[in-house]
Order: sequence, then structure tokens, then C-alpha cells
Amino acid sequence: MPQPTLSDVHVNALLSNLSLMYTQEEENFVATRVFPIVPVQKASDRYVVYSRADFNRNTMRKRAPSTESAGGGYNLDNTPTYSVDVWALHKDIDDQIRANADAVLNLDLEATRWLTVQYLISKEIDWATNFFAPALWTTNITGVSTAPTAGQVLQWNQASSTPIKDIRAAKQTVQLASGGFRPNKLVLGRPVFDVLCDHPDFIDRIKYGQTAPGPAQVTRNTMAQIFELDEVLVMDGILNSGVEGAAPDSGGTLNANELNAFIGGGGGKAALLTYTPSAPGLMIPGSGFTFAWTGYFGATVAGTRIGNFYIPQVKSMRMEIEAAYVHKLAGKDMGAFFATVVA
Repeated sequence: MPQPTLSDVHVNALLSNLSLMYTQEEENFVATRVFPIVPVQKASDRYVVYSRADFNRNTMRKRAPSTESAGGGYNLDNTPTYSVDVWALHKDIDDQIRANADAVLNLDLEATRWLTVQYLISKEIDWATNFFAPALWTTNITGVSTAPTAGQVLQWNQASSTPIKDIRAAKQTVQLASGGFRPNKLVLGRPVFDVLCDHPDFIDRIKYGQTAPGPAQVTRNTMAQIFELDEVLVMDGILNSGVEGAAPDSGGTLNANELNAFIGGGGGKAALLTYTPSAPGLMIPGSGFTFAWTGYFGATVAGTRIGNFYIPQVKSMRMEIEAAYVHKLAGKDMGAFFATVVA
């Protein structure tokens, strides 16, 4: 046996050029990309809704010589309100922990990233609760494995299903229900998007457009073009609903009890077709909005703020994130929800 041994000449230390942090990327989440953000100065207020029926009614009349023109008008409702909620979370960094940490550990940056991902997950769940669920929208469609009837479609993983036809029919239904607003966005759960990428309806439409030697690929952009939509969004956000396990240094496993699932729509097996304007404004309708309290001191355009402050009583630096916003379904006639659209 050679002397000295490997353990005699080296004491294991943390690498300074590698660490593994499994944080989800911001583009996995759709809560800030489906509907416009409305910046507001107060935590609650009202807004005006004009009568769609009055604007779509034909009230023009023939005018005889030397007579007055026909008169008319429209109704409006100024009672709809919003009321933002303030969500918050903190992570404390103890002075003793900071003083004893190795140089490879950036405790402030780590805490900031953890808080940011927690905010993204929370906001995505809140978005799905308010928008990505059955019975919220006027048009609700359910996927079934066989023999669809009224209000149903054949699940898109079935070989004889017709997703392009189903989306076009839903767009027409929404257009009539909303008084002329044709949906322009489609939100898909990841399992739904993956099924559609291999669906014959899409493959047949793009297979002659590929550039050799690359294969024909169904992308979000090509899917949007085929559906005649402005954008297709995919919900890639993941939620671990498992309870926290024991710490690794006390005999536990680092990811004990982990139970991951896609956020929204029964594990992501749903889709939402909706009309949304490019930006909010006066006399501009939309199916949904996110009211962000930018009047909250230090808040960003999304109503968030993150900062730190020292707590002398516990000798710790507190890293804290806040989000002041509320998701509001403003036009339920402008959307169509597909439940269990894949098996």
C-alpha cells in the first residue's frame, strides 16, 4: 500500500466551479404571458364595461326628407371591481451560517433564486385556478375516448381525432358568443402539446416544407399558424406536492417524498383558447387581465418587489419577496376550455 495515501494528501472540499441547483426557468410559466398586465395605483378600484349587445344591434333607420335621424344609445356598467392580494415569502440568513459558509456558496443569490421560483410557482397556480379550469368559461368542451356528443371532442391522442377542426369550431363558437371577437391565443398543457406534435393532422401539413437534411418539426410557431392564432403557449411549470422529507444529514434523502406534476388542467391535460388584446387600454375588451399594484412602494410593473433587511433580534438578514396582483376573468364569453383533451 503506497504511503502516504490519497486521503492523507487531500481533504475533500466543495468544488468552486460546479454546483447543481434545479430551479425552473421563467419561460416555463405562462401566468405573465397570456393576459395583459394592468398597472394600477390603488389596491382596489372599479372599471367600466360597455354593453356588447347594444353595440352589435342594428339601430340605423331610413331618414325621410326634412325629418330627424333615428336616435339610440348604449348601456354601460361601472360596478365591476378588482381587489389585489399581496403575496409574500421570506428566507432568513443567519450571521453564524453566513460566517461559516464556504466561498462557493452565495447565500444571498441562492435565497433570491429560491424566492423567485417560489413566486413563479405560486402565481402560476393562482393563474390556473382563475383561468385554466372547467366551468369558468362560457364554452366548455370535454375530451372523451370514444363517441363524442354535444360539448365533447374525441381526445387528441386518438388516431381519428381532429384537433384542427375542433379548434376552428371552438373559435367560431367563441366568436359568436363574444359578439365578434375571434380567439387569438391557445394555452396548452405540456402533455397536450406533445401529443399534437405527433398528430397526423399536423405532420401532413408540414412534412413537405422541411429543409433537407433536417426533419419536419411541429413548433409552437407552426402550430399557431395552422390554428390561425397569434401565439401558442405551453405550460411547463412543475409543482412538487410532496411533503418535505428529512434533511440529508439526518439520514434522509435529498428529494424524499417528491411528487411532481404539471400545473393546471388535471396534470396539464387541458387547453384554453382565448381572445386577449396586445395591451390593455380604454375601450379595449379582453377575456382576462392581471391587475398589478404598481402604486405599492417599490413594486415593479408586475407588482413585485424583492429586498433584504437586517433583523437584530435573531442576528439574521431577511430576504423577502412580495407580489401585489390579482388575476381577473373579465370576459368569460371570450374563451373556450378543453378538459381532459388527451388521455
